[in-house]
Amino acid sequence: MSYTKYYEILKYNRNQENIQEDIVIIEYPFTIFINDKEIITLLCTPKSLKELTLGFLHSEGFINGMESIEKIHIDEENGRAYVYLNKRNTFNEKLWGKRTITSGCGKGTVFYNVIDSFKSKKIESPISIDKDMISNMMRDFNKRSELFQLTGGVHSCGLYDRNGMIIFEEDIGRHNALDKVLGKALEDRIELKDKIILTSGRISSEILIKTGKRGISTIVSRSAPTSLAIDIAKELNINLIGFVRADKMNIYTNIPRLDS
Repeated sequence: MSYTKYYEILKYNRNQENIQEDIVIIEYPFTIFINDKEIITLLCTPKSLKELTLGFLHSEGFINGMESIEKIHIDEENGRAYVYLNKRNTFNEKLWGKRTITSGCGKGTVFYNVIDSFKSKKIESPISIDKDMISNMMRDFNKRSELFQLTGGVHSCGLYDRNGMIIFEEDIGRHNALDKVLGKALEDRIELKDKIILTSGRISSEILIKTGKRGISTIVSRSAPTSLAIDIAKELNINLIGFVRADKMNIYTNIPRLDS
């Protein structure tokens, strides 16, 4: 399935104007069903749809892990995912109707109450912050954004360890990009406690909570965090680093002591 589409446009550039083709990212409605019950329609980039399904359902508490799922079928042509749970796993009806309109691109929907985040398990031993390592990771991360370089219309998200990149995803929504990464990690049963999330987008509370639920101790962005994200990161002992550009960065939590 194609991720981009060409359109004829009129382009102005200073004193010149030209008719030319422009490449645009595809926005794709994708509906997830659990046991044939419609759950949500996500607006996304039509890539890594299985990973997006797994990551979203796990992040929002519909499944506990791969063991919850009996079968999953992705219908790309019609933009649907059909997820069937094992008989021992019942669909959590309590989540139905418990939605939060997020601060994300396109006002996405999630199924948790932000206050629930404070019940998440506190990170006991977050990895130590190495500013040179973080800068090098961000340089590598920025070079991998192929769809952004083509269209300028997507966010990127990556899972890293100290040796480099493990998973990389792109999507029109920063929440979707993160869920794709988390879904792939869930499917491959990757241990996340010693891993780092890099994102191109703003770190808001719901982004922070998604990582915190998976026990990830460090989240890094080239953009800004919100106040609630910082407050929750402090509560959960998560390293939160923003505005990572060249050799600059802002460390908002677990601030290292400066030498006197």
